[in-house]
Order: sequence, then structure tokens, then C-alpha cells
Amino acid sequence: MSRRSVLAGLASVPLAVTVAGPAAADEHPAADRLRRTIFIAGDSTAAPKSVAKAPETGWGMALPFYLVNRVGVANHARNGRSSKSFVDEGRLDAILADIAEGDVLVVQFGHNDSKADDPARYTEPWSTYQEYLTRYLDGARERGAVPVLATPAERRRFDSAGNAYSSHGDYPEAMRALARREGVALVDVQRDSLALWQELGPQETTRYFLHTDDGRVDNTHFNTPGAAAVARMVVRGLLEEGVLRPRDVRRLEEVPEPAWFTWLPQDPA
Repeated sequence: MSRRSVLAGLASVPLAVTVAGPAAADEHPAADRLRRTIFIAGDSTAAPKSVAKAPETGWGMALPFYLVNRVGVANHARNGRSSKSFVDEGRLDAILADIAEGDVLVVQFGHNDSKADDPARYTEPWSTYQEYLTRYLDGARERGAVPVLATPAERRRFDSAGNAYSSHGDYPEAMRALARREGVALVDVQRDSLALWQELGPQETTRYFLHTDDGRVDNTHFNTPGAAAVARMVVRGLLEEGVLRPRDVRRLEEVPEPAWFTWLPQDPA
């Protein structure tokens, strides 16, 4: 397997639509214009998808839409992985072999860490979950890259009164605590996605998840609008944390059309 995974969603984005033209770019030091890469370590909610799974869309596929061309995306997220299984399969090692000084590593796990009946994936939130996440932080920092913890995107869950509720137990809070302890950036996707689902309500949120005309009903995985909504949360969080600068991003108020996205010919390895 190649060290740098195939980038999904990095479709043909013309240079003309970058937020900074040549004149604007010249106002900044040359170092600001060098390419940097955002690496994603995560699960199926972020991962690239194959044509066979369309319109299922990971938020990592939408991320390049909101970034200028000098900021690349290496989406290593894969379906079904936890913070533990991702490491045990050597996927963190693959990232660390490629990541360089100034790059960013966004780490989002929690959906599969809670599967207590699966020892290959299960972690306990206040012990092994934090221990595995620390490996990502240490590996990135040792290479001069910027580690970022991102709490897991919330599922579509509503109670009988129509109130959105969390499905992730202690994992988001354990990640928040680890970010405070380690002094690393935190993007609180769980908080922001829960707030958005609450605002939209039970019916409108079906437009963001994998509810399809052929009968698929999936309240965990996203379609293209849902992936774009979560990608915007990630970008805005990176801006708030100072990991990205305003000149690194673009068109945050837009939603890419489905035709913008690229699905892979087959599931990534």
C-alpha cells in the first residue's frame, strides 16, 4: 500500500477560484505559500468511499472544497477503525512516514472504540482510548507536525420529544480532557454536530445522512450535504485554534454540488 493514500474528494478545483490571487499572495512571505498537508486519521465518518457506496460520503472527501490549493489533504481514515485498530494495522506508521514539519494531523475516533464485544477495536475512554490517542500526538510532534484532536461527529439520534442526544458516551469528554492535558488543539465536532442536528430537527436531518431512494436508512454516515457540513465544522475549528489562517480557506458559506465529489473505483485498502 502506498504511504500516501489516494485522495478522495480532491476533484478538479480550478486555480481561478482560490481566495487569494497572485497579487494578494505576494503580500505574504514565501514560506506562507509553501504547500502543507492535512492528514486525517479516523473512521468511516471521515473516510473516502467507493462508487459502489455512493452517495455515502466521508467528511474528509469534502474538506478540500474549503481549502486553498496550497493546502493538501491526505485522507487515511478508513471504515470501521478505532484509535486502537488503526495503530495496530500500521496505519499510523504510514502517516508518520509521510508527515513533515508544518503539516497537520487531525485525529478523530470514537465511533468504533466503544464496541466492547470486539477486542480488536475496543478502548476504554479514560484509559486505553487516551493512551492510543497520545501515540498520534507524540508521533506528530516528534516530526514537527501539528496534532489536532477532533471529537467524533454525532449520529442522528432524537428522543421522543424531538431532542437530539449524544450517542458517544464518555469518549468526547475523554478526548477533551486529553487535549487540555497535552496542550493540543481540539476541534469539538461532537458538540457542533449535536447542536446542528438539534437546530435542524428530526425531519430536516434526514437530508444530511444516508437516507436514500433505494431504501437505505443510515443515521451514522453522511451524504454530500452532511459531509460538507462536518467538513465546515472542522475547518472553522482549525481556524479558531489557529492551526489554519483565514488565507488558507475559502467559500465556507458554500455547499459543493454532488458532481464536485470524487468516489473511488473501489474501496481503499
